[in-house]
Amino acid sequence: MATSEPEERLCRKSPDAKLTVESWKRHIIRQLKCRDKAQKTLFQDVIRSYVNLLERCTQKAFITKGILSATRPLLLPSSEDSLSSLKTATGELAYQVVELQQEIKIKEAVLDKQHARLSETQDDLKEVQLEHGRLRSCVAEVQERNQLLKNKYDSLLECCQHTEAAYRKEKLYGSELLEDMIRWKQQAAARMNSRNERRVRAREAGLHRELEVAANKKVNIYEVPQSASLPSSPSSQRSESGERLERSRGRLFRSASATSPRILSSIRDLFEKKRRGNSVCSLEEDFCAPLGICLAARVPARAIYSLDAHELGINAARFSPRSNLLATGGTDRVIKLWDIKAGVLHNRGTLEGSNEGITSIEFDSTGTRILAASYDKSALFWRLDDCVPKFTLTGHSRKVTAARFKCNYRQVVTGSADRTVKIWDLQRAACIQTIEVLSYCSDVVCSEYYIISGHYDRKIRFWDSRAASCTQEVPLQGKVTSLDISPNHRELLSCSRDESLQLVDLRMSNTRMAFRAEGFKCGSDSTKAIFSPDGCYLAAGSADGSLYVWNVSTGKLETRLPDMHRCSVNAVAWSMSGEYVCRQCYTSQHASIKLV
Repeated sequence: MATSEPEERLCRKSPDAKLTVESWKRHIIRQLKCRDKAQKTLFQDVIRSYVNLLERCTQKAFITKGILSATRPLLLPSSEDSLSSLKTATGELAYQVVELQQEIKIKEAVLDKQHARLSETQDDLKEVQLEHGRLRSCVAEVQERNQLLKNKYDSLLECCQHTEAAYRKEKLYGSELLEDMIRWKQQAAARMNSRNERRVRAREAGLHRELEVAANKKVNIYEVPQSASLPSSPSSQRSESGERLERSRGRLFRSASATSPRILSSIRDLFEKKRRGNSVCSLEEDFCAPLGICLAARVPARAIYSLDAHELGINAARFSPRSNLLATGGTDRVIKLWDIKAGVLHNRGTLEGSNEGITSIEFDSTGTRILAASYDKSALFWRLDDCVPKFTLTGHSRKVTAARFKCNYRQVVTGSADRTVKIWDLQRAACIQTIEVLSYCSDVVCSEYYIISGHYDRKIRFWDSRAASCTQEVPLQGKVTSLDISPNHRELLSCSRDESLQLVDLRMSNTRMAFRAEGFKCGSDSTKAIFSPDGCYLAAGSADGSLYVWNVSTGKLETRLPDMHRCSVNAVAWSMSGEYVCRQCYTSQHASIKLV
């Protein structure tokens, strides 16, 4: 390739310019070769087909020329036919060339589409790479924040460990202080008891001496002194007694009626004290209140009042000892109080504080405090003048199915689905004893020295609360749903899923009586059965919505009260006066209570 004059002059001026000119020439040549190669690659099939077509045409031309030259003298008239056939072949070949050109155009269109897709893919790839970079930066930031949070967590964990160690130390110190306080109180109580005992013994000794002096005096039954109430001097008493001895010939007897009023006051003071353990305390120090006595309970005959009490189901109902107040609790997590006036219920208030449904309710002997068990693994204690619990007894690992006062009302017994029965001290609001009861505990009742529990393994167990040992087991035919003890604490009533009530004589535990009725069926695992306040009747709700009442003495069904809604009755209560029976029933939207 010849160079132009400007290029030669540029090359003469500088060798570097010569190298630059040669480099861009080589670059142009390289680009032309690449373009030629790329375009040649696209049309390689067409070129190959075209070359083949030319070769065939050339061969046919040679063959035709040879044939014509050989046969021209002989077949001169047929040359026109050969020419027409050649024209036909040429037309076909031209048609094939046109088709190939169309195919080339189609492939070029496909190639353009692929180039467009390739450019779009490259653009998407760039966007993805940008997003990838952004995400990597976000990951780095998150890792930095996580590292900061981990450092904070480690510091907080270390602080928490130090706090827990300090808490354990303070708790240990508090327990030691509590033990010291209890020990000091025990010592103070022992000293007080010893002083009281010495005082009582001195008073009794003085009383005995006065009684001996009074017993040694002789009194004439035929002569009444003119002034028996006024004390006389010793000299006058001796002279009068000597004269009476000389005059009297009648029978003599010993009497304390002529003694001084100090003796009677001493006896009265002695009997106005009662002994608690080893100490003597006044009646004002004891937590006691008069209880109502039911001479004869009324057998319910019909519903006298009904109202919607709770939004959800009712699990427990209980009358106060004076029968003027009704408490109901259910799955809506509240206890509602109802005043009873002339057979009508008036809402008195609501006790709140439970996190889940109520399973049982019990009043204390004064009717001013309420104990309830809850599904939230606790038992709650209220005063009626406060809607907030005074304290909560926590320690069970599953729902608490029953909570009862012990006979002294200073301790509480709870039964739970975690297979334990716990005894709590109300003064400290703390668990003082845990009894492993081997099975799901559905209900508990308390006598003076025993705790009786019913279980899902079809057994009733008697526990000695002093030794925390099982003294007796009573097998049944079904899961125990509830227990109740008679007013005289001589009989135990159980309800079980074998559709029967069992009455056990606590004096002879092997003596039992079964109560059944046609149509009676336990509606749930928490169906309650109760004694009437006089102990003459039994009442329980059925799955068909009816209330069944049996006579204890005859063992027969006394009455059956059906319900129009035919829903299961789980909660039943009988007032201490024997006048009202409360049962729970359901409507379409609410849980109702009925007085019958």
